[in-house]
Amino acid sequence: GTDCVNIRANDEEVLRCFLRCSERELAQEVRGARSGSATTKRRGVRWRHGRPSPSRRAPVMTLTPKAKAELRGVTDDEALINKKLPKELLLRIFSYLDVVSLCSCAQVSRLWHELALDGSNWQKIDLFDFQTDIEGPVVENISRRCGGFLKKLSLRGCQSVEDASLKTFAQNCNNIEDLNLNGCKKLTDSTCQSLGRHCSKLTVLDLGSCCQVTDLSLRAIGQGCPNLEHLNISWCDQVSKYGVEALAQGCGRLRAFISKGCPLVNDEAVSQLANLCGGLQTLNLHECTHITDAAVQCVSQHCPKLHFLCVSNCAQLTDASLVSLSQGCQALCTLEVAGCTQLTDSGFQALSRSCHALEKMDLEECVLITDSTLLHLANGCPRLQQLSLSHCELVTDEGIRHLGAGAGAAEHLLVLELDNCPLITDASLEHLVPCQSLQRIELYDCQLITRAGIRKLRSHLLDLKVHAYFAPVTPPPSVGGGRPRYCRCCVVL
Repeated sequence: GTDCVNIRANDEEVLRCFLRCSERELAQEVRGARSGSATTKRRGVRWRHGRPSPSRRAPVMTLTPKAKAELRGVTDDEALINKKLPKELLLRIFSYLDVVSLCSCAQVSRLWHELALDGSNWQKIDLFDFQTDIEGPVVENISRRCGGFLKKLSLRGCQSVEDASLKTFAQNCNNIEDLNLNGCKKLTDSTCQSLGRHCSKLTVLDLGSCCQVTDLSLRAIGQGCPNLEHLNISWCDQVSKYGVEALAQGCGRLRAFISKGCPLVNDEAVSQLANLCGGLQTLNLHECTHITDAAVQCVSQHCPKLHFLCVSNCAQLTDASLVSLSQGCQALCTLEVAGCTQLTDSGFQALSRSCHALEKMDLEECVLITDSTLLHLANGCPRLQQLSLSHCELVTDEGIRHLGAGAGAAEHLLVLELDNCPLITDASLEHLVPCQSLQRIELYDCQLITRAGIRKLRSHLLDLKVHAYFAPVTPPPSVGGGRPRYCRCCVVL
């Protein structure tokens, strides 16, 4: 096909050498397979695997001295693996190759063509690297070739694929478990209706940025895919509470629900989801602007296993949400509340008293929090690894001192973002010296931070990456005046 890479002259030779050098081990594996015993561990060859692509070299193979000695005594006739090894074992070897390598091997001989294109070798296919070339007929041909063998397919970014091709796919590949259709903008409800009719084993479905999808799709998935555990409908802005309710009624095993940028997903939708899918572990409601404290309170009551929650840019939320999370979701590991401008120190104090497993927090633009929040997080969340305080303009050096002296900061803190914190000075950098695990710190537009302070911090933390910006100094006006002056930070358009 057009996606195949012409195999280089020495590629077949390399693979043949690999197979011949491990002939003894392979023979043992054949005997073991015939007798039903477990496969033996291969020795003699160390093969460093890499993902072959048209622009990269083939996987590098390193032979042991013993293997090299064996190779020198091998004749061309003995190296003909097509005759030396049974078809079943060759098929097993081909199962370790990726799509590009299989296409390359298919051009070597008729036997290799048959083996490379055997459906059992195509259980997992990712076509993202070929997204601009993938059209409907390609998907249909893959579905016919793979049939019931195919378990996982990614068509992410394949914008030319349409409903008709997915209808054929659903009919031919009814054992599919993981399907990524993110960015397939031409797909409509018809595709999800086909999936609901034919693909009952589906557990993971990504419909992100499929902007023509509506409530009808979620109803079809809810009726036909009872095993669904992970659903992404981000930026599907036509989905409303009715679709989410229909989904929840049929997919009680749902573990992850991602609906970023869905303005019609409201409190009622989230409440139904929480009531019917109590095993939820991941919930992303980023920019679902109609969400209020009532939705978060319902999640806290019914989803005790929740470990990831994003409600960034849900500006109606208040401290009541944080209090309810502290009472019902104590397994929470990640909390993203960027842009929730009504949250205060009081809410984070309650959260830190109970949610001791927190590892990642995004508090960007929580403009009301002060050093008090950092004191409580330092004492109550010893596992904290990543913390964003960007645009938290009331945070000072004292808050960073509390953070740096926290129970787990020295061992666990990896990333700290302090962009646009105008009260932060070089003293804060000194307070972070004990954080020996710190890998990255963001200091953009912290006007009181100096180059000298950064150099001093990096002298203690040698592997630290510091991202900062210092505006060029505008030269003072000349004595004569008269000549127009321009700010060197700006560009005249």
